[in-house]
Amino acid sequence: MRPAAILAARGVPGFVCFGHPMKLRNIAIIAHVDHGKTTLVDKLLQQSGSFRENQRVEERAMDSNDLEKERGITILAKATSVVWKDTRINIVDTPGHADFGGEVERILSMVDGVIVLVDAAEGPMPQTKFVVSKALKIGLRPIVAVNKVDRPDARINEVVNEVFDLFAALDATDEQLDFPILYGSGRNGWMATSPEGNQADGLAPLFDLVLEHVPQAKTEDGPFRMLGTLLESNPFLGRIITGRIASGTVKPNQQVKVLDREGKVVETGRVSKILAFRGLERQPIEVGEAGDIVSIAGLVKGTVADTFCDPQVETPIQAQPIDPPTVTMSFIVNDSPLAGTEGDKVTSRMIRDRLFKEAEGNVTLKIEEAADKDSFYVSGRGELQLAILIETMRREGFEIAVSRPRVVFEKAEDGSILEPIEEVVIDVDEEHSGSVVQKMSERKGDMLEMRPSGGNRLRLVFHAPTRGLIGYQSELLTDTRGTAIMNRLFKAYEPFKGEIAGRRNGVLISNEQGEAVAYALWNLEDRGPMMIEPGWKVYQGMIIGEHNRENDLEVNVLKGKKLTNIRTTSKDEAVRLTPPIRMTLERSLAWIQDDELVEVTPKSIRLRKAVLDPNDRKRAERAKEALSA
Repeated sequence: MRPAAILAARGVPGFVCFGHPMKLRNIAIIAHVDHGKTTLVDKLLQQSGSFRENQRVEERAMDSNDLEKERGITILAKATSVVWKDTRINIVDTPGHADFGGEVERILSMVDGVIVLVDAAEGPMPQTKFVVSKALKIGLRPIVAVNKVDRPDARINEVVNEVFDLFAALDATDEQLDFPILYGSGRNGWMATSPEGNQADGLAPLFDLVLEHVPQAKTEDGPFRMLGTLLESNPFLGRIITGRIASGTVKPNQQVKVLDREGKVVETGRVSKILAFRGLERQPIEVGEAGDIVSIAGLVKGTVADTFCDPQVETPIQAQPIDPPTVTMSFIVNDSPLAGTEGDKVTSRMIRDRLFKEAEGNVTLKIEEAADKDSFYVSGRGELQLAILIETMRREGFEIAVSRPRVVFEKAEDGSILEPIEEVVIDVDEEHSGSVVQKMSERKGDMLEMRPSGGNRLRLVFHAPTRGLIGYQSELLTDTRGTAIMNRLFKAYEPFKGEIAGRRNGVLISNEQGEAVAYALWNLEDRGPMMIEPGWKVYQGMIIGEHNRENDLEVNVLKGKKLTNIRTTSKDEAVRLTPPIRMTLERSLAWIQDDELVEVTPKSIRLRKAVLDPNDRKRAERAKEALSA
């Protein structure tokens, strides 16, 4: 008897007898940031027997990336699978932030049903709307799970009505509007058909509903075909492509070819290994069958949205179109005097290879090389997506200089300029709503709605240009004492809204290279707040603080106290410095102007002028004035 058959006969989860393929369900979990997707998946894995009882498993096990764990958000989509009543359920955990929406759009092509997870207090949010609209458009029937019903500010009935209104507004069919609803708490590991349901059943009602409501994984007749959905690289196996097999079967060492969207042959080769998701691990399998979600290795050029198929197939599988990038930034080789002192990856070739490797797996990123070969234009969905890329590169040992994010404009047929407009939803305490409305109007935002959202809070809805929103997150938190929650979603390209006022203050610029001295910083405090501390390395052209006035000012932060042999109480007072402004990566990107850069290294984030030499800066300014005149 074969080993797999012995295990199946003993009832070990995940094993079925040869010749009796297991029933399959493919589902995605859709939710807004922090509504509990990844926590729910943890509990689904536990209660389905995917872990041993004594196995130590990290919390939010699906968030495997360091940045995901730190920020508490899902950045990369991941798949897992559980076995429930002789049916294998492939579950895809999707990102909850619109900046990573390109992942979501592709994943939906792999699944046959979706669980829409909604917070019992916050209700459906913009990101939920974004992904649900994509799911409804391709005909998926949702299951609605109202999570966190044990919250003291839960408003369960209103949230269910809001979900129904959302589906209706997104042109859902009658079949999609007749959705089943479950209530529960992902953290406590239970779901029931009513908010007061039996918690002892755990997540069994959710598992049973998936088997009943989600159709068996779709398959087609014909030879092997699979649409590439996720791409990653492995040091041992090379490129690994994950997708759902649409038809046929695939085995190790099988000859396959890769077709792009237009049907052109990208490459032909052999599959070296087939991996399937079994709990949190991927295990090699001997045959991948139609309907299952698998990863294949062995091909070197095939990428996301390509069709991997039998050599006799001629037509590719249609891939979902991806929304265009709206924000672009320049990634420049670091040419500051401190270049190469903190990172080991500093050359343009290394930066180029890393960026193009990132673009291979992330179809929402667009990379263009500048004519000088020392800088690259990187376009993406939003500044958070680009900031995550910069932070990842920084941790890998890269040193780069990056420019301020700029929006990607388009030209209309009549020659006028179009710019990206976003729908912005801000939940804020009533006392702070006035300052939010004022700031959004300064940023050319049009208010569409203002309504109470419970607990003395208001929900404000705006349509605002992406240009005006760059850098507003930190300002909003300052204005509202950290209590506001802002969510953004790309809406459309609309006519240019006019000029938006930027930063009004100038900067303090170091005029020497060396280490900052406490006495010099203390003497400069009345000029404006500092961004550096004593002992930090500075160089000519580096920004060390914000000027109180509109103009830039060059200062000397190396100047120590003149020593004399006179000792008096007043002369020997200890220097007490005001704590400097902490400039995080996102805050720095939003704060700088067009003639400034952020220098990012594994150890430091520094702000600097794009042109370091003051004489060169003056010449460039005069040339700019002459051109405008």
